[in-house]
Amino acid sequence: MKERILSSSPASGALKGPYEYLVLSVNPGESLAEARQRVREHAEYGRWELERSRLYMGGGRMYWLRRRVMVVERTP
Repeated sequence: MKERILSSSPASGALKGPYEYLVLSVNPGESLAEARQRVREHAEYGRWELERSRLYMGGGRMYWLRRRVMVVERTP
């Protein structure tokens, strides 16, 4: 399983807020249960939410997870 973080939307629509995206690529030979477990762990511990999932003809899968970027301002 391969992971990468993006700073812009994978969809071609307008952004509804500042999000960062995590893209999980799953090879056709890897188990579906393992992929689901990885997505579940990211959602539970990293506060990611599943935005899109895609199943490709060869059996590969790709999951896009997103979370809002929180900008913290320093108080005087």
